Amino acid sequence: MSEQVPAVIVEGLHVRFGEVEAVGGVDLVAAAGHCTALLGRNGAGKSTTMRVLAGVVPPTEGRVVVAGHDVRRAPLAVKRAVGYCPDVGGLVPRATPWEHLQLSARLRRMDAGWEERARDLLERFGLGDVAHRVTSGFSHGMGRRLSVVLAAFHEPAVLLLDEPFDGVDPIGVEATLETVSDARARGACVLVSTHLRELAIEACSSVLVLRGGAPVASVSAGEMAGEEGAREYRRLLD
Repeated sequence: MSEQVPAVIVEGLHVRFGEVEAVGGVDLVAAAGHCTALLGRNGAGKSTTMRVLAGVVPPTEGRVVVAGHDVRRAPLAVKRAVGYCPDVGGLVPRATPWEHLQLSARLRRMDAGWEERARDLLERFGLGDVAHRVTSGFSHGMGRRLSVVLAAFHEPAVLLLDEPFDGVDPIGVEATLETVSDARARGACVLVSTHLRELAIEACSSVLVLRGGAPVASVSAGEMAGEEGAREYRRLLD
């Protein structure tokens, strides 16, 4: 697949919940084989934008196309095309990581080789020893790691990771960065939302900075790097 193919197209996205406008006028084009960061403080509209891209929340206004599917007209097709790590929730408290992966494999109609990939991912994220423990006893960081595993498991065309680094230890951060790299290498489009500038620029090649639900800059990751990038980021958020 060509790196220039737009896997995600967002034009004039607005999302309102009653009188509250959570997202106001986001435009985004994300290509296959690339990783784009949605960067901003809590409440910037990152998670709401990701929920729209995942087919979970409908847009109030605007056009959103994911993997060739319009999210308004074909939300189920969008859900089939993406792997989505939500910012919170998404796990069944009484189920084990292995049971989560079994269910995902059945729903996605994955081939017989899924078990080896499941074991490899669990080991990569340091979850091999707890594969048969119910997730209700997991720490926040363990739950985050499992959510990334489940999002990446079926090798989706579009991988959406919402705050994947939140509360995660260095092993989980490294595993997530490696998973993003693997997805890009096979031609997937990856979007990562985070408030952590350093990890955003390490994982991604381009950055969309959001403030108060609206975009304030679309730049290369290099422009957000180092001391100068830190100063520019603070300026954009003020």
